[in-house]
Amino acid sequence: MRMPRRGLVIQARTRWLLVGLALLFSLVLLMYLLECAPQTDSNGSLPGVIGESMGKEYYQALLQEQEEHYQNRATSLKRQIAQLKQELQEMSDKLKSLQEKKSPKINGMNYQGTKEQTSNDLLEFLHSQIDKAEVSVGAKLPSEYGVIPFESFTSMKVFQLEMGLTRHPEEKPVRKDKRDELVEVIEAGLEVINNPDEEDGQDEDDGVGDRQLYSENDFIEGYYRTERDKGTQYELFYKKMDGMEYRHVTLFRPFGPLMKVKSETVDISRSIINIIVPLAGRTEAFAQFMQNFRDVCIHQDKRVHLTVVYFGQDGLLEVKSILESVARETDFHNYTLVSLNEEFNRGRGLDMGARAWEKGEVLMFFCDVDIYFTAEFLNSCRLNAEPGKKVFYPVVFSLYNPAIVYANQDIPPPVEQQLVHKKDSGFWRDFGFGMTCQYRTDFLTVGKMTLKKK
Repeated sequence: MRMPRRGLVIQARTRWLLVGLALLFSLVLLMYLLECAPQTDSNGSLPGVIGESMGKEYYQALLQEQEEHYQNRATSLKRQIAQLKQELQEMSDKLKSLQEKKSPKINGMNYQGTKEQTSNDLLEFLHSQIDKAEVSVGAKLPSEYGVIPFESFTSMKVFQLEMGLTRHPEEKPVRKDKRDELVEVIEAGLEVINNPDEEDGQDEDDGVGDRQLYSENDFIEGYYRTERDKGTQYELFYKKMDGMEYRHVTLFRPFGPLMKVKSETVDISRSIINIIVPLAGRTEAFAQFMQNFRDVCIHQDKRVHLTVVYFGQDGLLEVKSILESVARETDFHNYTLVSLNEEFNRGRGLDMGARAWEKGEVLMFFCDVDIYFTAEFLNSCRLNAEPGKKVFYPVVFSLYNPAIVYANQDIPPPVEQQLVHKKDSGFWRDFGFGMTCQYRTDFLTVGKMTLKKK
């Protein structure tokens, strides 16, 4: 009877042992899952914003770590590339020196011949670019819209037609390449003036001590334009502060080194400008024009003649009175008043004003009554017009209506304070060709102004 009892006890113990082993295995498996589970799974299982923010921070840290790893790798590769380039250059130099040692005469002659041939070919190409460009000779254009305009600059500012993203008609050169370009051009012009060649017309007997040396402070103004398939042309003007002679240097950059085109001395001390103004009515504007004429032409420049071509009878006496008043107050009598009893026509007025001059050749400036100019502009007019070769069409900066520009003020500021080159105050009227400086013989050779525009 005891044996069956002992078998039951053994079976019961075995059963409990198996159950304990199963529980122990389950516990070990649970602990393993808890220890080896990814951190993101637990974070992702958290509800709400906390889980999401912790996930973002983890991925941002992971991305930053990867980015730093790639940057370090890129830096290492760049350093290795630089070292390889240096080693390659050293090996190339060694190989070249060995070849020269083996056959110095033959290799030297071939290398020198090749170098000279390359240099001659380059110079020939650059000179051909100058010959193709509109520098020394003019080009026939289909209309005025085919003209490539010049942009002007001083040592501090650039007056630009293509204003780009800034939309500033006048600005200091912001881009480094533009600043470096203009500085290089000014210095190249000084090099041409201070170290002239025989072809520049300087006397060979004149020593360096007798010749005036120019510096950056003597640079007055410059003009440049780019023909996109040929190069950039520069017209530079220099003048000593106590002198009246200007040095004019023309440079051309044929998408390569700067090349001198010409260097000459320009004397404008005896160049008279006949300012021709067609007018009808607008006596208040004419009185304001004469105030500026008094300040600029009579008191400063002193080398001008004024020709007023007046249309009609209404306001004629007032215009005469203004001219006579200025003549009495300033002792200025270099003016002519041409009266035409007909309808206003600007082209006819300019034509009559040009033909009213009876003293031979003269430089003319066709001007409107609402134009404000300075003494510096009159010198620019003299420097950029040449009889039989060049006429000068200045690009006018047109001001917006002051009543709109200064609408937040009780009254607009004085005219002198309105004359600023800003995108909110006006724009470059690069499509207008009404203002021009040209010599009388050139104008008469062409014929006359068009009478269609009134």
